Amino acid sequence: MTTATQRPAPVPIPSPSEQANLITIIGRGHSGTRAISATLRESGVYTGEPLNESSDLLPPDDMYEAARIIGRHVTYLGNLKWDFSRLHTMPIDPAFTRRVESYLTTVLNSKAKWRGWKLPETTLVFPWIVRLFPEIKYIFWVRDPRDSILGSHITDDLADWNIAYDKTDDLRLRRAISWKYQVELVKATPKPRHWYTVRFEDFVLDQERTLAGLEKYLGFKLARIPVRPDAVGRWRGDDGIHHYDFFTPDLLEYGYAKPADKMPRNAADKQK
Repeated sequence: MTTATQRPAPVPIPSPSEQANLITIIGRGHSGTRAISATLRESGVYTGEPLNESSDLLPPDDMYEAARIIGRHVTYLGNLKWDFSRLHTMPIDPAFTRRVESYLTTVLNSKAKWRGWKLPETTLVFPWIVRLFPEIKYIFWVRDPRDSILGSHITDDLADWNIAYDKTDDLRLRRAISWKYQVELVKATPKPRHWYTVRFEDFVLDQERTLAGLEKYLGFKLARIPVRPDAVGRWRGDDGIHHYDFFTPDLLEYGYAKPADKMPRNAADKQK
């Protein structure tokens, strides 16, 4: 394993003509991206080193700083709407590029046939990643937001990433707003030429068919990894608030059933 002191020096981001065998995963934290990262790694894709137990490429600090750089150029319009237009036309901050090159140093220095990386915070910098890496293969990983917000994640408070929003002390709502922001950011970004969407639930419940589609997209055979069906629909046994009205359009767009409003179990019990 490459240690911090052995990390190779950063190299420039390869030109578009040299990007064909690079892969990245776009998806918010707690969307199940570790499953596809593990699948790629078991299939012979070099995903950098070192990795943590979630298959995130470490250390993440440079990508975190890159996210804070791009966050300054997003304008909050209120009512869970953001203006991302500047990100598609303004010059990319050279400091951002240097941070990305530093973060990806083990990947970009590798001579492996297939290379890639996974870090949920890549979603926060997606508009500029697309501009720097227009020809790599993107896998957009989607998960039911009602499951995604059950646990805490470092991206829960958008203010930590220089992104304005209507601040709240409600932790679940804060996570939900972060989820909404990241979905809107991806939607607002012109899609790269190579783009493939996968639902986490399909990967878990119908892995063979899901991987067959991915194999056709990527052009090579993928390994099968163990999955846990109980990871799907955990929100159904949750006692807290896990659905917000602003989830509904995206639930329908990505093929999830719209739920009836559900009170926390303890609140329901009090009414019996």
